[in-house]
Amino acid sequence: MTQSNPLLLPPAPALIEANVTAALAEDVGDGDITARLIAADSRASGRVITREAGVLCGRAWVEETFRQVDSDMSLDWRVADGDVLEPDTVLFHFGGPARSLLTAERCALNFLQLLSGTATTCARYASLVADTGVRLLDTRKTIPGLRVAQKYAVSCGGCHNHRIGLFDAFLIKENHIAACGGIAAAVTRAREIAPGKPAEVEVENLEELNQALQAGADRVMLDNFSLEDMRTAVATTAGRAELEASGNVTETTLRPIAETGVDFISIGALTKDCKALDLSMRLL
Repeated sequence: MTQSNPLLLPPAPALIEANVTAALAEDVGDGDITARLIAADSRASGRVITREAGVLCGRAWVEETFRQVDSDMSLDWRVADGDVLEPDTVLFHFGGPARSLLTAERCALNFLQLLSGTATTCARYASLVADTGVRLLDTRKTIPGLRVAQKYAVSCGGCHNHRIGLFDAFLIKENHIAACGGIAAAVTRAREIAPGKPAEVEVENLEELNQALQAGADRVMLDNFSLEDMRTAVATTAGRAELEASGNVTETTLRPIAETGVDFISIGALTKDCKALDLSMRLL
């Protein structure tokens, strides 16, 4: 089933454009009245720095924000997505019409601080298990409308992507199993509906694991298994399917889970609990 991969390129330009268009629409509305305090012909320049350590992500969203607000603005980047940042690092210099710069400021920084915060969280988690071989996965617990953006940030931070949505892989959970009449029936139906799509089954105990293996699941998600049961699951599976641990994953529990030998650990906190990176934009 393996589909987790670092996305080394930003999402499609059309998606970034749509993200920015929506963000500017809610922020600017029918016009930035505060920017009108400044003379229309006034020009300005400045820079953006980070006040704290982190990992950069979101350049393309910043560039698109400035482009949509006013094409007569310039950006001079000093860092790239995925770069490790120290406090007071200059991220980019900018210049152009003062009104436009101030209108674009918050929208651009919102994207950059959120995505850099996501990448920074992922880098911290990844560092805790870097020597184990386990791959850390994101989930669908993302900000609505920004899923692909956040999943790109996950890859910039050194973690990996689970399925993008409900369309590119089966994740057969408890309610699906109950509605289908059992694990075997659910997996069989999945093969009939979309034979080329990976089929993952969530299980809650070792008996259900055996059922999923017998049904031919590509990956089995071990939901809130104890460490002892995870180790048993790894030995029982013996490579017949990929194993993913999920539930009660924190920075404290992460490494013990990784050391059980599972292939993947999925962590909702990578995208839903991240803290925005502290950035500052100043006119010079």
